[in-house]
Amino acid sequence: MIERSEGLWTIDHPLRVGPMPLGTRTTLVRLASGDLCIHSPGPLGDGVREEIDHQGRVAALVAPNCLHHLFLAENAAAWPGAKVFLAPGLQARLGDLPAAETLGGSAPEAWSGVLDQLVVGGAPRMGEVAFLHRPSRTLLLTDLVFNIRQRPPGLARWIMAVNGMVGHFGPSRLARTLFFRDRRALRTSVDRILGWDFDRVIMTHGEVVESGGRSLLEEAFAFLRA
Repeated sequence: MIERSEGLWTIDHPLRVGPMPLGTRTTLVRLASGDLCIHSPGPLGDGVREEIDHQGRVAALVAPNCLHHLFLAENAAAWPGAKVFLAPGLQARLGDLPAAETLGGSAPEAWSGVLDQLVVGGAPRMGEVAFLHRPSRTLLLTDLVFNIRQRPPGLARWIMAVNGMVGHFGPSRLARTLFFRDRRALRTSVDRILGWDFDRVIMTHGEVVESGGRSLLEEAFAFLRA
């Protein structure tokens, strides 16, 4: 667990998708109540649960898009008192998920004033919800951008290069081809995100951007203005 700022931690987990070593990341946020919110819950082995419990009581579990739910049931079982929040479309797609509230355009009371949120338009199959951690000026994203800098060996290197998943900050070629369906709606959402006050960017795949994140995001989505 790495403390990124007061009340904000990240936990990196190994994760392979086929031959690709993508890795994944959980973000832990301290709420105004003192309780914790887990963004993109990951596996709880190797002492991860104990590390989280050491920071306080888990009150909220957030699946921030339609692709990041693999460990949600495990986390819900570990903290049965936590409220579950799902990206739009996820509950209908996977009916065996825990009872939950669907994330919308405004922050629920649980994290109001600490986290702002925005449902990203134009990519309904991804169902991405972006968050701003106000106290630390940190943007929390899931699969809207990648920042994997270390190129893996062998077949994985070729697959990730072809899909635009490695060597740069920005959306993968896979996302641009399969998930981005309405460029105008996506541009509107990205413009709203760029209107937030952030510097750091935490995403689930790749290296955290500690500063200069706003400029990188603007450059990564410049193609929407073409």
